[in-house]
Amino acid sequence: MKEPRRRLEVNLEELDRVLDGARQVPLSEEDHHKLREALHAMAAMLVRSRNTEKTSSVMGKPEEEAGESGKQPDTDAPPPGHGRNGAEAFSGARRVEIKHQTLTHGDRCPWCRQGNVYAQKEPKLLVRVTGQAPLAATVYSLERLRCGACGQVFTAQAPEGVGEDKYDESAAAMIAQLKYGSGTPFNRLEQLEKQLGIPLPAATQWEIVEKAARPIKPARDELIRQAAQGEVVHNDDTSMRVLRLERDPRDERTGVFTSGIVANSEGRKIALYFTGPKHAGENLADVLKQRNPGLLPPVQMRDALSRNIPRIGSEVEPLLANCLSHGRRQFVDVAENFPPECRYVLEMLGQVYGHDAEARDRGLTPDERLRLHQERSAPVMDKLHSWLEAQLAERRTEPNSGLGQAIRYLLRHWLPLTLFLRTAGAPLDNNIVERALKLVVMHRKNAYFYRTLNGAEVGDLYMSLIHTCQLCGANSFDYLIQLQRHTLQLAACPAEWMPWNYRDTLMRTAEV
Repeated sequence: MKEPRRRLEVNLEELDRVLDGARQVPLSEEDHHKLREALHAMAAMLVRSRNTEKTSSVMGKPEEEAGESGKQPDTDAPPPGHGRNGAEAFSGARRVEIKHQTLTHGDRCPWCRQGNVYAQKEPKLLVRVTGQAPLAATVYSLERLRCGACGQVFTAQAPEGVGEDKYDESAAAMIAQLKYGSGTPFNRLEQLEKQLGIPLPAATQWEIVEKAARPIKPARDELIRQAAQGEVVHNDDTSMRVLRLERDPRDERTGVFTSGIVANSEGRKIALYFTGPKHAGENLADVLKQRNPGLLPPVQMRDALSRNIPRIGSEVEPLLANCLSHGRRQFVDVAENFPPECRYVLEMLGQVYGHDAEARDRGLTPDERLRLHQERSAPVMDKLHSWLEAQLAERRTEPNSGLGQAIRYLLRHWLPLTLFLRTAGAPLDNNIVERALKLVVMHRKNAYFYRTLNGAEVGDLYMSLIHTCQLCGANSFDYLIQLQRHTLQLAACPAEWMPWNYRDTLMRTAEV
């Protein structure tokens, strides 16, 4: 069983006396114990960083489970995986077919000299991984010949496409992928490329991605249009810095934010980013203005902040759902001070998340998932609601304590927190958009700011395209290349150039 934490009273003057005395004579047993406890407490404060909010990590294992920790492992359990990726996982690798050096299909077997050899359906696969610079360069040396009589110079013809533009579409795609998809600042990429013998100034990188962003903007506009038709929309925001931002003189707000919106539309997830003085609710309102009038209102998942609510008119007012993870986190933060009560709440909510995971694993439809939650999660939430009310009504918990505030948060937002029990498709939490905002946080930690609002709009465009590719399993690097190479077709019909269908469009155009 985990030893409970004890409160340690530390007197700094007394510790100084112990340290000064240790220079003269060995520490006494009492002073040794006192100094040891203080150092252990300090070490615990430095290393106690919880990177998960699972109930077992927050509360520790229950006593009955802890007592079973000495059991021998199940010898019949399958061995853990070795963590390697098979050849089929390398979907972006170049494929090279190698024929047998001496045999072909139908030849006589050189081993037995009786039968014939036949090609196997599955070849043997080997993976060879090599390193290369993120951006490579090729110098073409074109031979020149000069006539000795007339002086006319004849230059060798350059390969097709060489000389028209110094930077290929793949260069813009890679720079955008590194900058807006992986958080690598322009100056850091400049230093790396310089060390590898490919000089590429940061200012040039910006010119490349800005130039490429203009013709592919229709793809992002189409993502916004399709996201507006979504059945479920998530939104949240995080702070951002824009050095040169011109504001409306009538706007007294001083904050700058990047809003993240993730929409679930026809089973596809679409990620959008918007940077500026507007809050997440205002940006979502702008998106929903493109929603078709005949559609039912969407479900909006958010945290409890009022600024995240869009105000666009009653005809498309979304059904508000609050994030259950935010409510759960209230108890995680005070679990150390109220272990029994917090364990009860976390385990009850854990049952609900278990039911949701079961629905996901079984591939249930939204209506089937709703029935599952109504049958199995509704009794759990009703029981939890009665317990929460009793804690305050019967004065078992001080209302102004950390536990009391956590209880009041759940009770105050109970209806939007439990929308998943009444509406098909309503999610439990807002975790998907919080994960999407990690892309913004990574960019902010590495690049610190956008210089202008135009730079922020370019970043929002690339982040929207790249993260949408990640959500639907598409190759974002290849996608950005193909958008640049088919700008005319993209402008004519952007719906056919979405991350989930652009490969099909390429195949159709190749066949034509």
